[in-house]
Amino acid sequence: MDVRGKVYMYHTTVKWTEQRKGRIACAGKPDVQVATPPEFKGHEGIWSPEDLFVASANVCLMTTFLAVAERAGLAFSSYESSAEGRLEIVEGKFQFTAITIKPTITLKAVADAAKAKELIEKAEANCLISNSMKASVSLEPTIR
Repeated sequence: MDVRGKVYMYHTTVKWTEQRKGRIACAGKPDVQVATPPEFKGHEGIWSPEDLFVASANVCLMTTFLAVAERAGLAFSSYESSAEGRLEIVEGKFQFTAITIKPTITLKAVADAAKAKELIEKAEANCLISNSMKASVSLEPTIR
């Protein structure tokens, strides 16, 4: 798939519902309730922009890895990852300064460990979300 020179547009809407809550929507997809996080006088149990920011990097790494692994013919039986974002005050403003993603890839053949490590690193380097972020994104893979 040749994507050079192509431009893609993504559209979302957000609507305030009550208190510090709202809904994000995108045509053809389920709405998601969102809110200010509890640490900023928000709500427990509801996705916040901060959660979604970190999740975006985590999901992008997975989907990019799935694409590169498929092209390379890597046989694996599972992929799971956790991600943690560091939010702190920089020059008087809150900013994400780092996101650490910890993927665990379980291989069908132990002999593919080096190939899997190379592919997850390639995926991270090509993740469009990470490449669009100001925060540094680091990888701590576990290959089984």
